[in-house]
Amino acid sequence: RPFFIEGRNILSFRLMGGDGDMASDNLFYTRRVGRSPQYYPETDGFVRTPEATTIIGAFKLTGKTRSGLSVGVIESLTGAESASVFAGGVTDRVAVEPLTNYFGLRLQKDFHEGGTTIGGMVTAVYRRLGAAQLDFLHDRAFTGGLDLYHSWKKKTLYFSLKLLGSAVHGSPEALLRTQTSPLRYFQRPDAGHLALDPARTSLSGHGGTVEFGKQGGSHVMYSVGATWRSPGFELNDMGFLGGADEIMQWTWAGYRVWKPFAIFRTLNVNFNQWTGWNFGGTNIFAGGNVNVNFQLKNYWNGGFGVNRNFIGLSAAMLRGGPSMRVPGAWNFWGNVQTDMRQKVRFTLMAQSYRRDNGEAESLTLRAGIIVNPSRAFSVSLLPTFGLNRNELQYLATTALDGEPRYVFGRIEQKTAGLTVRLNYSLTPDLSVQLYGQPFVASGGYSRFKRIADPKSRTWTDRYRVFGDAALAYDEAAGAYAVDEDLDGAVDYVFSRPDFNFLELRTNLVVRWEYRPGSVLFLVWSQGRTGYDSMGDFSLGRDLGSLFHVHPRNVFLVKFSYGFQL
Repeated sequence: RPFFIEGRNILSFRLMGGDGDMASDNLFYTRRVGRSPQYYPETDGFVRTPEATTIIGAFKLTGKTRSGLSVGVIESLTGAESASVFAGGVTDRVAVEPLTNYFGLRLQKDFHEGGTTIGGMVTAVYRRLGAAQLDFLHDRAFTGGLDLYHSWKKKTLYFSLKLLGSAVHGSPEALLRTQTSPLRYFQRPDAGHLALDPARTSLSGHGGTVEFGKQGGSHVMYSVGATWRSPGFELNDMGFLGGADEIMQWTWAGYRVWKPFAIFRTLNVNFNQWTGWNFGGTNIFAGGNVNVNFQLKNYWNGGFGVNRNFIGLSAAMLRGGPSMRVPGAWNFWGNVQTDMRQKVRFTLMAQSYRRDNGEAESLTLRAGIIVNPSRAFSVSLLPTFGLNRNELQYLATTALDGEPRYVFGRIEQKTAGLTVRLNYSLTPDLSVQLYGQPFVASGGYSRFKRIADPKSRTWTDRYRVFGDAALAYDEAAGAYAVDEDLDGAVDYVFSRPDFNFLELRTNLVVRWEYRPGSVLFLVWSQGRTGYDSMGDFSLGRDLGSLFHVHPRNVFLVKFSYGFQL
């Protein structure tokens, strides 16, 4: 990953700032290059498929000239991948990922000592599909964006504008998949502003962000803005897009105290408000939060906040069915960190979430210890534990007498993880970094139900719980059979959803800067991923099982040479 991560501040083109749900949208997402194959063969036999796509070659140029022109170029070619399929005593090779070329160009020019910047970015993806089973992928995908930033009054006031467009092309199968993807669900029966076209072979869209604000000059700062993604907007071939068919406005105001008073060294208080609509003009969410961050005179840091989401509509909850009303919710969080100057320091974070009707709630706890016995060596341990209960967790969409049935269940989920980091600088130019993260999770389901009235304002009228007489479990098939009208006949079935998930990710990186700006990397990466269907949580058992999962090891060598233009 270091090859693709370095210089990402230049190659990045985020649609908006901040840390909300839409803040991750970007024209370039490094993990698209070398991604896992996107097709998995359907067979009753055994399949062995590559975990990642081979990167045949990649070129990257990033930097900034003395005149203030930032330049970023990325060009990469990934190979065609095949899976080995063994069925009926015969082994066959099946294409699972096509030969693909990724290209990106980013330019940005500074004026007035950085007070004004004008820039743009374009990306292009070309795939040589070949095999019929890969026709669900776009054969071409293009994105482009222009950005303008201007500040005045000693850079305390600013205006920012970003305009973006996208276009994808492919077979009718590929474009039908794009239209019905979880980002947009054009097939929704109550989305009158959308039209599903199974014959289309291209799709285009637009997005953008406009913002005005004050970022200095006094204790008070603020920003107001709006961001949008049209229904046809698509970035996920080379970038990242979390959702489409959304328009959001926001207001933020903050008060900063930078002179010590009482027990505080610094104090920041923030207020946020937001409202969202789809392109049909329907209000789909609204909310706000208040949060406080501070540093005490003993150099401890901390913060806390409360978040309020009001009643909204979810277009994704029924996976292509009508939008579903969701209740409001409260979210509370807090964190504290001891003096970062000390050789041993501690962190603690807690977060809780609860919907107004009590049908969903969660609690997450994170703690950590960071030890720096010397400037050359540091080690950190960050454990995490989480509890989650949700009365309405989607399971399946079936049909009865031609009418859709959306099946849900209550999930009781537990997760535990540990992040380990070790950094050791043998010399100023030679360092070793170790990263490890074991993670286990379990989910058990109960109270199976179907959706009856997704927009009911009486929450319990939105679903009907299956009684014991209507539900039977077939252990051999690993599925539940539903007799909805209790006439002795099976109306539909759905698979048993209980799960246990196990994962371990480790990386060892040796970094040698053999001359200023030029670096050699040696990397060893190991991954383990396992699944089970018990549904109950046992930390000792699951961690033991994790180390019995067959590992995948990757060895990398990266060489970079830096020079000035």
